Amino acid sequence: MTTDSDVKVGREVLTFPPDFLWGAATAAFQIEGSTTVDGRGASIWDTFAATPGKVLAGDTGDPACDHYNRYQSDVDLMASLGLAAYRFSVAWPRIQPTGSGAVEERGLAFYDRLVDSLLEKDIQPLVTLYHWDLPQVLEDFGGWRNRDTAYRFADYAAIVHDRLGDRVQAWTTLNEPWVSAFLGYGNGIHAPGITDAVASLEAAHHLLLAHGLATQALRAQAPESHRLSIVLNFSTVWGDDEEAVRKVDGLQNRILLDPICGRGYPLDVLQDTTWLGDWTNVVRDGDMETIATPIDWIGVNYYSPTRVVPADPDHVPFGPHAGLRGAAIAPPQGELTGFGWEQNADAFTELLLRLSRDTNGIPLVVTENGSAFPDVVDPMGRVVDVERTKYLVDHVRAVHRAISEGADVRGYLAWSLLDNFEWAAGYSQRFGIVHVDYETQRRTVKESAVTLSRIIGQNGLPAHGYTI
Repeated sequence: MTTDSDVKVGREVLTFPPDFLWGAATAAFQIEGSTTVDGRGASIWDTFAATPGKVLAGDTGDPACDHYNRYQSDVDLMASLGLAAYRFSVAWPRIQPTGSGAVEERGLAFYDRLVDSLLEKDIQPLVTLYHWDLPQVLEDFGGWRNRDTAYRFADYAAIVHDRLGDRVQAWTTLNEPWVSAFLGYGNGIHAPGITDAVASLEAAHHLLLAHGLATQALRAQAPESHRLSIVLNFSTVWGDDEEAVRKVDGLQNRILLDPICGRGYPLDVLQDTTWLGDWTNVVRDGDMETIATPIDWIGVNYYSPTRVVPADPDHVPFGPHAGLRGAAIAPPQGELTGFGWEQNADAFTELLLRLSRDTNGIPLVVTENGSAFPDVVDPMGRVVDVERTKYLVDHVRAVHRAISEGADVRGYLAWSLLDNFEWAAGYSQRFGIVHVDYETQRRTVKESAVTLSRIIGQNGLPAHGYTI
């Protein structure tokens, strides 16, 4: 929408499609708190956070943002910002405390209340069924290394859909299975803290199988209007050495995307990982067809590009890319976020265009995009987060460029609505567009949230500058 003031100052305005979806995202373990109330079982992240040395400063997921008790005021806050959509995850241990069997009614009732509150404010709920909080009991039996976990997940998915499916139309099976597999079972910096390259590849397959089985279970009971998806974390891989780029791109992006799109595991990735042994012995007849069960959109989580260089082929770096040899991750360049991640919106445009070509026509939704910086509330009670605002504007423009060049991108969800528990980094990194004082739980809207609100109101933004 071009306003009179834009015309008067001669500003070029970038307008998004009329039905473009704007919103923000969170995850259950990062914001809910109340980890031991109303029958909730322990998750792998409860166990991991309670293990000395695993999470910075010994931080845990309780109370986090106390969203379990403050959800209504948080929904009111979303409405005040004009959010059209809110992506949140359901905590599996709240629904099935042991990962299977009996259902905890109080857990379902919480998400009933949350969904109803969102709809009352005309905010579309987008439900993610799994955002890394595997019930600990399932991990005790092998977790994602155990094929049975995939079937338990499909059962759980059907339970949640049966309860919320009369009001929720947008469903995501898994958030970032790459992180669950390779950071959780490969380099062990995430729960459950396993360091086993083969286990990470086996876990990746069982996560994909869980996605396929759950998609089939949901499709069997959902009306045609329901949209089913998976969310993957991607990174544009850059480097002067084509072989190094190929290797890292294969283990970062294609290893999960290709099977979901019906192409199976990339042959070059299988060849790159043969030295680890035959990890594909976990693949059974029919698995790849199940994994490729059709979906309606793919969620894209993007934060920064990855730069790579060639390396000694006999050197095996310690990191999340299981099986990587002959390539290494290079330092980021240019301006960095508080997390030390490279800020590069051009890489985002390049990624969206590439995915639009590689996903067999499946539409894309940006389900996470954001940046961490050490924000403070100033003496006037404001959070003027100039760096995050600039990151946000640059990356929204990057989405617009991708759409203008043919990418089928249907929405943009900022990460994150609230400052929250940032996994192994504890509470040291603030990604929120809303500041949270963890002592008082007071919420303060940041300048980046005001900027996003204005973008949503206009369904667009100026082509240049950072004043919206």
